[in-house]
Parts: sequence; C-alpha cells; structure tokens
Amino acid sequence: MTIQDEPSARRFVEEMADSEALKRLDLLASLLLDENSRQNLISKPSEEHVWQRHIADSAQLLKFVPRETCDSGDAVWLDLGTGAGFPGLVIAAICPQMSVILVESRRRRVEWLERAKSEMGLSKCEVDGRRLEMVDPFPARFISARAFAPLPKLLKLSAPFSTAATTYLLPKGRSAAQELQNQPAKSRKLFHVEQSLTDPEAGIIVSN
Repeated sequence: MTIQDEPSARRFVEEMADSEALKRLDLLASLLLDENSRQNLISKPSEEHVWQRHIADSAQLLKFVPRETCDSGDAVWLDLGTGAGFPGLVIAAICPQMSVILVESRRRRVEWLERAKSEMGLSKCEVDGRRLEMVDPFPARFISARAFAPLPKLLKLSAPFSTAATTYLLPKGRSAAQELQNQPAKSRKLFHVEQSLTDPEAGIIVSN
C-alpha cells in the first residue's frame, strides 16, 4: 500500500483510530496550520498535504506496535526532537492511554506543544523542554525520532533510555538505508529498514 494523497492518508489513519482520535487529529491539523503562520513548524508546501506528509507519516509507526500495547497505560513512548509534534502528538492522539514524552528544547516549539496537547486533551502526554542529555534516564518501550540527529548520534544519546525490550522507530527519509549501512556490523544486525507508506523512496529504521 502506498499513501499517495490526502484522502488515502485519512482512510489509512481511520483504520487505526477511533472517532475521538480522529477528532483530536483534525484539531491538531487545524492548530498546526494556524500556528505555522507564526512560526515555521512545517514547510509551506506541505501545508496542503498535512494528513499525508505528517499525520499518516507518523501514524504508520503504529504498524510495528501491538494494539494491546497501544491501549496499555504501562508502556512509555519517547519521541526525541519532536519539533512540531511528529510523530509524538499523533501517537498520543491515537493511543491516549499510553504515556508519550515529547523531548524538544526550542522554547517556541515547547510552547506550541504544550498548547496543542492541552487543547487535544492528551493527559498522558508530557512535554520535556530540555536537551535530551539533561533528561533523567528511564526505560522507554518505544523510541522515535524524526529528523532529530544522524543515526550514530541518535543511538548514543538515546542509549540511557533503551532496554532489551525497547523498539526503535526512526523515520529517516531517503537516507535510511545508507545511514544503517554506515553503522558498524554489530549495530547493523540490530536494525532493519522498512519502506515508508507515504514516500516510496523513504525508509524507517526499525529495531529487530
């Protein structure tokens, strides 16, 4: 399946989200477009493709998450350098019972994330406005990062939060295969690349 436009993106998300989650995501899209007129959260060309480029692109990570885990209050999802809230806010909107922690150090982005999660009613979503190096380590069940850092740096910074049970979900665009290939053999064995559903040339690095 390839998500090629806004209608197919929404249909894809509808298959994994209930009606309340879809309301939260519609609100997110509206808030995002409004705020983008004040600060550069997403590129201007992608404003017309919010569901495909940002919401479905984020939601597709849940393909690698058992539904019972999504509905559980025990798992913690750590989203690094969340920026405009992707994928973290989308994950929190679809899985409101899961603890989702958004790490973002830029003040204006933090203010936006706090406002968005409050208006979306995401009580189990937390915004940590510090650099990751300053965050006290805790065991994360899932670690995601979208355009946060090159893979070697990302893995080094996130290591204190990773356990044997941690699943990494790292959208890496068109550089995914190359970034993984450049890793030492020991690291390469721990991950594989899945093709993105929203861009046939993009990949997602997933831990085995």
